[in-house]
Amino acid sequence: MAYLANPSNTAEILRKYDFHFQKRYGQNFLIDPHVLDRIMDGAGIGKDDFVLEIGPGIGTMTQYLAERAGRVIAVEIDKKLLPVLADTLSEYDNVSVINEDILKVDLNELVEKENGGKPVKVVANLPYYITTPILMALLKKDVPVDSITVMVQKEVAERMQAPPGGKDYGALSLAIQYYTKPEIVANVPPNCFMPRPNVGSAVIRLERYEKPPVEVRYEEKMFALIRASFNQRRKTLVNSLSGGGVAPKEKTAEALEKMGLSATVRGEALSLAQFARLSDILGGEL
Repeated sequence: MAYLANPSNTAEILRKYDFHFQKRYGQNFLIDPHVLDRIMDGAGIGKDDFVLEIGPGIGTMTQYLAERAGRVIAVEIDKKLLPVLADTLSEYDNVSVINEDILKVDLNELVEKENGGKPVKVVANLPYYITTPILMALLKKDVPVDSITVMVQKEVAERMQAPPGGKDYGALSLAIQYYTKPEIVANVPPNCFMPRPNVGSAVIRLERYEKPPVEVRYEEKMFALIRASFNQRRKTLVNSLSGGGVAPKEKTAEALEKMGLSATVRGEALSLAQFARLSDILGGEL
């Protein structure tokens, strides 16, 4: 089977199976081998690795993964792609395809069954409309994940690694940086895909922390504070938390004073460590 990572081979396989792109699945297939090499290098895939691929499409990246990794499980939601994948991956005996919605898969059970519970590397060209729910599912469910290397919309990748204070900084930045160390490893223009998306893309590697970089007693409270802080960015933190029903104005103002911060500060000015501290103070008082 020829590599799919070029326009003519991709077009040929699509014609062969009379495949039509499903807008609801956000399907954009990679057609640039250089980008695939960057993804493989960024993910650090080697023969000892078990890889979980989300959304293999027609198998373009799966072929590369199969040649570098020890084992690959690819989860594909679109039934119409199963015969295509059976064809394009027929030469690889270390790949299994599961026809499921990744958000409905018991990932702990899958990793336990397929890899003895040992950590896996996740690699994916994620549909942009569902990037955040997939990443949060991978990070929050205590799935044994070593790293996640994903293609996402460029502005989303920039938000993931944004520092405090800027317009890109928000709830996603804080959640990603609590669980992982993010690093953009490649920027990818629209002409690297078929069909061409309307926006630029980026490959970002999220290296899972063994232990979060900040200690927090009330983790759920911290994320509730973070969500409320950015729901209405133009408001002060005191008003955001009060309006979101998370904490009364007086308590928040007192907590900020303890931290040496002004009562007029906005959420976007606080670092992850400061949100952790704020939640520890408020969590113990409410």
